[in-house]
Amino acid sequence: MIGKMLLALSAAGLGLAWYSAGRARRAEARVPVDGGFVEVDGARLHYLDLRPAADAPARGPAIVMVHGLCGQLRNFTYSLAGELAQRHRVIVLDRPGSGYSSPAPGPFPGLYGQARLIARFIDALGLERPLLVGHSLGGAIVLALALDHPGCVGGLALIAPLTQPVLEPPKLLTQLAIASAPLRRLLAWTLAVPVGRLTQRRALRQAFAPAPVPADFAVRGGAELAMRPGNFFAASSDLCSAGVEMPLLAARYPSLTLPVEIIYGRGDRILDHRLHGERLLGRIPRLRLELVDGGHMLPVTHDAHLARWLEAAWQRAADEGAAAQSSNSSRNSTYS
Repeated sequence: MIGKMLLALSAAGLGLAWYSAGRARRAEARVPVDGGFVEVDGARLHYLDLRPAADAPARGPAIVMVHGLCGQLRNFTYSLAGELAQRHRVIVLDRPGSGYSSPAPGPFPGLYGQARLIARFIDALGLERPLLVGHSLGGAIVLALALDHPGCVGGLALIAPLTQPVLEPPKLLTQLAIASAPLRRLLAWTLAVPVGRLTQRRALRQAFAPAPVPADFAVRGGAELAMRPGNFFAASSDLCSAGVEMPLLAARYPSLTLPVEIIYGRGDRILDHRLHGERLLGRIPRLRLELVDGGHMLPVTHDAHLARWLEAAWQRAADEGAAAQSSNSSRNSTYS
């Protein structure tokens, strides 16, 4: 009897793995690779480099955009990145394990590990102190990058960012809270994809609320790629590492010296703007906070407003960079 049960479980597991692999292939056929790849410390990062037309060359620092949990770069290219790229060089990338980026062999990188990879990515592309844009969990990662690699960053613009430790994840994300990496891998290849397909619509409705989910978001916004085993494993790993690393990160905010802009939706059902936005007032020295009527997916639902907001953040970072360069030049002239 036990042998028959084990055989049945093995068959069921193989069937689920076969189904999951098939769904992953279909997702990748619908949402193919958009850009190029760069190798960074063993990780293979997928990114898209957008620039103005030849008759309108990009000026000043570039803009680097980092997506959130369960996302990928099409969350930004849905509309926002293209609007900004008419005037700026804009680089959007998939974080390790998300979209088409692959982590290095070994333990999955946490917030600080991903921050280090993105800092090395900035160096690899030869970018000089770009404006870093982080959405949701991406906000926590660019905050870690600014604290550990301040020379890589000209300024921060955070969209509905995760900034504080959270004792319990939102109900929407509790299925990702799997502390054991082997169990995480097992579930990724068995139950995660079929269960995810049953719950994805509800999850997207909550993420977009109070706005509706765009009918084309599965493809144009890249949501279809979340229905793959590797993406589930990466998202679960991200959630678990945030639980461990956020307390240390939040304790370091007063040492930030860069200009920091935050925008939050008052109706956000994923992260509370009072906890993750208003609580930072007075703790980050050069913070500006803006609240708007909206939810969590502001890069899609408020693209025109965010484009103007990011223009102002970019200008602030560019002005500060120019002032610092002028000050350095003056000191060098004095000493010479």
